[in-house]
Amino acid sequence: MLLDTERRLAAVTAVNIDGGSLRDLPRVGEWRLDSRADATEQTGPEVYARNDLDRGHLVRRRDPGWGSADEARDAMAATFFYTNAAPQAAGFNQSKELWLGLEDHVLAYAETTDQRLSVFTAPVLGDEDPPYRGIRIPLRFWKIAAWHGPDGAAAAGFVLDQSELVDTENGVLAAPPLGTFRTFQVPIDEIAALSGVDVGPLADADVLRRRAARDSAWRSLTSPADIVL
Repeated sequence: MLLDTERRLAAVTAVNIDGGSLRDLPRVGEWRLDSRADATEQTGPEVYARNDLDRGHLVRRRDPGWGSADEARDAMAATFFYTNAAPQAAGFNQSKELWLGLEDHVLAYAETTDQRLSVFTAPVLGDEDPPYRGIRIPLRFWKIAAWHGPDGAAAAGFVLDQSELVDTENGVLAAPPLGTFRTFQVPIDEIAALSGVDVGPLADADVLRRRAARDSAWRSLTSPADIVL
């Protein structure tokens, strides 16, 4: 995890997932400040109190839960540091469900090879993000999943847009009644441009570039069937 101490949010998180040894364990862990960073450098509980904001896991609770039972339990509990959270509008609809299930979908695809993948996730820390309680609420999030495919390294990039759900006017966060989460599959080099993160060889491994004839368009996703892998 790389922390942006000015924005008090993660600039990038990463997790390795071994699909062959994932464990289905009860939810464990309580949200807490990360002792590896000063409290003033992370977004703590006061931002999430008395509003419609969720503490959105960046590394999902389940993803590092593999290996021995003790290793999996400790790794899952470690996802509850506030440095691994980012403010997300509350509510659950098809687009957000798709976003939360992307790792599962890519992992199922990767299981035809070696059952392992790496996932990088973070908010897009944009200049247009609206201020709220001393921070700025990210309007978009990005995710890149990478695995070893039949033809070598493969990767896919995605963006979640919650712009329609965030309204911080007058200091109160509200979810417009007709707002929605929108999920896109996006060329990985465009994620690099949005986030300012060096994605290294992942852009060259982008399956969207390879299989969509270098189409640079964002693909709006409404179901897993829309994903190009």
